[in-house]
Amino acid sequence: MRTARFSVRSIIGPALMLGMLAPVVASCAAAQGPLGNVASKAGDATGVGKCPDLTKVESIMAFDFASNFKIDAAAGAKLKAGTAAAVEIKGFADQVDADLKLSCGNIAKDLGHTGELKDGKAACDAAIKGITDIKAKLGAGAKLALTVKEPRCQADMNVYADCAGKCDAKLSGGKAKVECEPGKLSGKCDANCEGSCDVQAGAKCDGQCSGSCDAEVKGSCSGKCNGKCDGKSSSGASCAGTCEGKCEGGTIKGECKGKCGGSCQLKAHAKCEGTCSGKCSAEFKEPKCTGEVKPPEMSADCKAHCDASVSGKMECTPAQVGLAISGAADAKLASQLQATVDKNFPLLLKVAIGVGEHGVKMAGNVQAVVEGISGSVEAMAKTSGDPAKASMIAGQITACLGETFKGAISAAGSLKANVNVSVDVKASASASAGGSAKGGTGSPE
Repeated sequence: MRTARFSVRSIIGPALMLGMLAPVVASCAAAQGPLGNVASKAGDATGVGKCPDLTKVESIMAFDFASNFKIDAAAGAKLKAGTAAAVEIKGFADQVDADLKLSCGNIAKDLGHTGELKDGKAACDAAIKGITDIKAKLGAGAKLALTVKEPRCQADMNVYADCAGKCDAKLSGGKAKVECEPGKLSGKCDANCEGSCDVQAGAKCDGQCSGSCDAEVKGSCSGKCNGKCDGKSSSGASCAGTCEGKCEGGTIKGECKGKCGGSCQLKAHAKCEGTCSGKCSAEFKEPKCTGEVKPPEMSADCKAHCDASVSGKMECTPAQVGLAISGAADAKLASQLQATVDKNFPLLLKVAIGVGEHGVKMAGNVQAVVEGISGSVEAMAKTSGDPAKASMIAGQITACLGETFKGAISAAGSLKANVNVSVDVKASASASAGGSAKGGTGSPE
């Protein structure tokens, strides 16, 4: 996948105003630290208020931007939502980077890398190199099959509706109707489920099981296959094809003749004792969305805020991963690669699949909103109705929020790049040593 490149626009216009606020040159990212006092003194002289506390989104949403900066209500609402979005995208991007630095860093070190890895991108680049080097030593005859039960990351639609109602005045009082991408709604279904059913505790699966199986299977097996592998007798060996028999110590995807522990893709409408994803013949309880959330008509600034907020609060069930390797020239190296992939890919796939393209799209939208706001500070300052103070107001807004906006734009670029490189790491373990990959996510590759 091509790694996207992003430009960071400097906040030039409003920054020029800082010369008129000589004491207020430090960032207000420390909010109510020393700068908060300096900004307040500047405010005393001009009638402009203090900086908001940027350490908590709740404080940002409670802060009266219009009153403190002496701008009109519309500009104040825009600035509030954009500031909240900027803080939230930075926090979300930092968490994604930490996840990749840990998962990819562990893979890289397990496969021989030494030295520090400064961030998630660097760690994943090192992991790709380690995997590629090991595969080259396994020989052209080695076959790799990556079996994955995908992570399921869910956005709480009630949380989104609450955010929309609090951010956009026209949606207050329960008017925010939030919808989910068709077929991506999940929750408790007391009637018949059409789609997939998560049965973590184990249950009969009339369909395709992804996870564990306590009886005979027919499908992919990331552990040891006892029975037949691609029609040939197999006694506890790795099987990179179709296993018919017992799969021991690994993840399966296929038919399970006993209890399935994981996700069951139902053949027809049936009762689901776990979490139903798809359609329910009755109304879902505690609805979550695993696809794209479709918000009500709302301002772009509030949408950016709510998208970033809900993304940061998504609940993700971990992936189940198993790598089967057969025909390797070096069994010890094959075992080393298999062990680190099985251990560290669940966290990696939380980013590659769980955040995925939805996260990339969200980051792009937030970036556009923040860039738009940072470029219109002077225009918002002029809504004060006092031309003599507009330059001072623009300067204080920039002093308070400029570094936060810059950080958010950088974080959005980091998030996009990290999702892309996490997908590249997954692909590097999916292809056989000869260089070709088979199948897709969730099947032997």
